[in-house]
Amino acid sequence: MTENPKHLLDSVSESTRRPSKIAKTAAQNLSNDEEEQQEAPMGPSPRTQRYLVAIEYIGTRFSGSQQQPNFRTVVGVLEEAFHKFIGQPVSIFCSSRTDAGVHALSNVCHVDIQRISKRKPAEVLPPHEPTVVRRAVNHFLQKNEGDIMVIDVQCVPADFHARFKAQERTYFYRLLSGPEPLSTFERDRAWHVPEELDILAMQEACKVLVGHHDFSSFRAAGCQAKSPIRTLDELNVSEVVSTPYFPSIVERRQNNLTTEDLHASSNKSESDLPVSSISIDDRASGFNGEASLGFGIRRRHRCFVVTARARSFLYHQVRLLVGLLKAVGTGTLTISDVERILNAKSVTAASPMAPACGLYLGHVKYDLP
Repeated sequence: MTENPKHLLDSVSESTRRPSKIAKTAAQNLSNDEEEQQEAPMGPSPRTQRYLVAIEYIGTRFSGSQQQPNFRTVVGVLEEAFHKFIGQPVSIFCSSRTDAGVHALSNVCHVDIQRISKRKPAEVLPPHEPTVVRRAVNHFLQKNEGDIMVIDVQCVPADFHARFKAQERTYFYRLLSGPEPLSTFERDRAWHVPEELDILAMQEACKVLVGHHDFSSFRAAGCQAKSPIRTLDELNVSEVVSTPYFPSIVERRQNNLTTEDLHASSNKSESDLPVSSISIDDRASGFNGEASLGFGIRRRHRCFVVTARARSFLYHQVRLLVGLLKAVGTGTLTISDVERILNAKSVTAASPMAPACGLYLGHVKYDLP
C-alpha cells in the first residue's frame, strides 16, 4: 500500500517547498563506462550531509544516465524527485554513465542535502535518516514512469565521491539464442541471436581478452579516455535458465514431489530428479526442441550471460567485447581472429557492437566507511 505522502514528508521534515526549476548538472568530460581518476571537486559545506544512493532502472525509456536538456535521463528524473522531497535543487553525481537503453541493477550516485527549517529558514536541521530518504524519494519516483527506484541509501563523508571512490564495476550482458521470436516480456531486455551459440568457443575467447591489454580495438570513436590500456579482471560466459517463464514444467513437477519421493530420487530416472540435478543444457534443449510442450506454452530461448568486471571501462568497451564473443559463438570468427583483432589496436577491426538493450550495470564496489 502506498504511504500517504503528506504523512511521510511531515514525519521527515517540517515542510516541503514548492519546487522551482531544477538545476542541471554540469556535463562531465568523461566517456560512458569510462572512470578516469581525476581530482575530486570540493566537498559540501559542513552543515550538508552527503548520501550515497544506489538505484536500479530499466534504461529503455531513458536517453542515458547523464543530464541532457529536453531529454528524459536517469539523473534528470532523480534530481527532480530529490527536489520535490527537500524543496530545493540538487546535483546528482553518478558512479558510472550508461547509454540510452542500458539498464542498471545497481548504479550508484551521491547527492548533498542540507535540511533547512521552513519555520526558521536560517536554521539547519539534523540530516534525514537514510531510510527516510529512500522512502520519500521513491514516493516521487513512483509518480513518474515507474522504471527507476532507489534501492539503498547510506550517509558518507563529505569527501566521498561516487565516481572517484569506486574500486570496480561489474557489467552483465544477456543474450537469448534460438529461432523463436523474442517474447514480449524480454523485448528491450536482451539481445536476440537466432543462431545457436557455442559457449565453449566463447569461453576460450574470453581467456584471450581477460587481463591487462591495449583495448584500442574495443574503444568506440569519441572515447575521451587518456589511455586505451585497461585491466579486465573478469570476462566469462555462462548459461542460465531463462526468465520470466517460471516455474517451468520440470520445476513445477518437482515441486509436487513428497519428502519420500525426494529421499527415493536416487532410484529414479533423470527426468524424475529434482531440477537442481538436471543440467542447464538438458533443460534448454527440452525448451528449444521439436517436442510439443502443449498449446499456448512458449518454448524458451537459451539464455547466456556475459560478465565483465574491471575498475574502469572504455567507451562502449563491453558492448564491443560482447559483439566479438557473439561472432565467435556463431562460428563467424575463430580464436585466432580474436587475437588478431586485439592486436590490431583499431576499432575498425572489431565485430559489430552489441545493442544497448542487453547490457546491465550490475554492481559498483566501494570500500565504504
